[in-house]
Amino acid sequence: MSTSIQNPPTKNPSPGPEEESNGKQMSFLEHLEELRVRLLRSIYSIIVTTGICFYFRDAIYAYLAKPLTDALHALNMPEKLVYTNPVDPFNLYIKLSIMCGIFLAAPFILWQLWLFVSPGLYRNEKKYVWPFVTLTSALFISGGFFAYKLALPKALWFLVEFGRQFTPMVTINEYWDLAISIMLAVGLVFELPVVILLLSIFGIVTPRFLWKNFRYAVLITAIVAAAIVPTNDMASIFVVWIPLVGLYVLSIGLSWLVYVKKRKRKQHAET
Repeated sequence: MSTSIQNPPTKNPSPGPEEESNGKQMSFLEHLEELRVRLLRSIYSIIVTTGICFYFRDAIYAYLAKPLTDALHALNMPEKLVYTNPVDPFNLYIKLSIMCGIFLAAPFILWQLWLFVSPGLYRNEKKYVWPFVTLTSALFISGGFFAYKLALPKALWFLVEFGRQFTPMVTINEYWDLAISIMLAVGLVFELPVVILLLSIFGIVTPRFLWKNFRYAVLITAIVAAAIVPTNDMASIFVVWIPLVGLYVLSIGLSWLVYVKKRKRKQHAET
């Protein structure tokens, strides 16, 4: 009488992301320690890039002030900005260096974020790390540069030309707050394709859903553009609004690529 011995089942037939990557689960304290390390490295990178930007502070400020000084020069107005407190220039340079340092350190910070999140991802999901870091950084920097080159000059020209019967006395802090708020806002809005891509990867939205609600997206982007641009000048709003619509169309394309890849993977698993 013969007996057949079946192969014993594996202890964990469908390992989770952490077992798949290192064979063990991280405890809560280990997660906190990992978070602390990633945060410290991000802070160190910001300190280094801030120091570099502070060294080149005069050149950076002249570059950022160029949209306003060009508008003032074209209208034959005084080009130099003013300050009302002796510590204002020093404080401005500190804020300017920190903000530019964050811009420069953004790719490294995003990389640290992905390194912290990656233990919770499966192996096939980790291949999105570098595309995510590259796309996010490129879109954020492109948004800030777009605001500097197009949105900000258009808005400043309209504002200065509108009040040309008065003598402008723009302080360095007032201009700094206006310029940085616009550049950051546009940079964040330019992250729309990344947000849609992540929602598509997790199955929250589909290309059909995005296309079906295209008209609502056009309306929402118009409202966002009007909120970003600090004027009622339709030309300035239009300059910001059209790229936002284009980004939404790009988001639909990225969502469609994710959908096609998921469908091919499902068909391959069924065969």
